[in-house]
Parts: sequence; C-alpha cells; structure tokens
Amino acid sequence: LRNEAQTLFPGLSDHISLTQSPTLTMQSPGKSLKEALLGAQSDGRLTAGVYESAKIMTDDPDSVSFCVLAMDEDFQCDIALQIHFTLIQSFCFDNDISIVRVSDTQRVAEIVGDKAQLEDAHCVLITNPAEGSWEDPALEKLHLFCEESRNVNDWVPEIVLPER
Repeated sequence: LRNEAQTLFPGLSDHISLTQSPTLTMQSPGKSLKEALLGAQSDGRLTAGVYESAKIMTDDPDSVSFCVLAMDEDFQCDIALQIHFTLIQSFCFDNDISIVRVSDTQRVAEIVGDKAQLEDAHCVLITNPAEGSWEDPALEKLHLFCEESRNVNDWVPEIVLPER
C-alpha cells in the first residue's frame, strides 16, 4: 500500500503518514478522548453508568455518538460486568456507534467528575450534539480513529488517557 501510494502520489509521504496503524495515524487519541469527554460533560451530553447507558441506548439509539468502556483489575472477576460489556459492544456494532476501551476506570471517573460513583465510570456514553450546533473536533478525531481501527480488524481499540 505504501509503495503504491508513493508511486501514484510522489512526495505525499512528506505531508502525511502512510501507515496501517491507527495509533500512528492519530498521534494522541487519549488526548482527543479526554477533550471529547470534557466537552460532552460541559454540554450535558454525557451519560455514565452501565444501566443508565443501556436505558439511553434502548430509548433513543440514534442519539448515541460514542461509547467508552472502562476496565480495571476487578473486571476479570466481575462476570456480570463482562456480560454487560459484551451486550453493549454488540449494540454499538449493530447501531454504528464508535466504541473504545480504556484500562483505567479511575482516570475516567476523574475526568467525568464522578469519583463518588467509580462503578458508573465503567460505561460512558456521549450523545450527539444538538441539531444545528457545532461538531466536536475531538469527537470527529475519535470517530476517524475508530474507523481506521476497524479497517485493520481492531473492533474495540484501547486508548490510554493522558495523565492529569
């Protein structure tokens, strides 16, 4: 692919990265995720919690734009949470909702400001902006990251959030 692109478009590699790895194409998906979460929170477009997220997905699936599944060391021991994650992933795939994994539930809770309810940080949804409002550039970058990940068969890519 790289050689074909360079043959067809000489000098292109001087301007963009020709790679099959989505993590290299998008330099900081963690930073974009943090920005998207903070932006959605300030706009009132954030839902935290497995059950709360399931309710929104059931009631109005078209309103959901992005899903974050956060795991921690307890995830391997929590069969119910694993089942919920499997169902949420399936729902997201069926409804063309971008989805990512984060391996730091505590960090997600800190970003969304819900430290008291750490278990709610296991699943966080971002709903679509209101009709006619500006699109969220960080969210657009994340959608592109997810699309590129799916192109290399990474259906639920993992993102590392930046430190404070």
